[in-house]
Amino acid sequence: MAGSLPPSSGDCAPLPVMRTARARLRRPLLLKPGSRLVRRGARTHTIVVLDDGFEHEGSHYRSLTVIARHITGAHWSGPRFIGLRSGAAQPRAKNE
Repeated sequence: MAGSLPPSSGDCAPLPVMRTARARLRRPLLLKPGSRLVRRGARTHTIVVLDDGFEHEGSHYRSLTVIARHITGAHWSGPRFIGLRSGAAQPRAKNE
């Protein structure tokens, strides 16, 4: 039959993964240990970059996303929440 796939012999290589717009590869963040990241809002949050994660208010965290969830109580992209990636939350003017 034209267009049909041959039967699988079990030794075929897996197909390459197609990346969609939502599943883009991201550049890793290159942050120097000792750097301070500051998020200003109703309250100012200072995050210190460590060799093995981050420190916020005396607690150690493995990622910025975990810190963003701790601060807001909701899921956020940590780098976006802190303003290191485009699309960071910005206040909007009332006429927008």
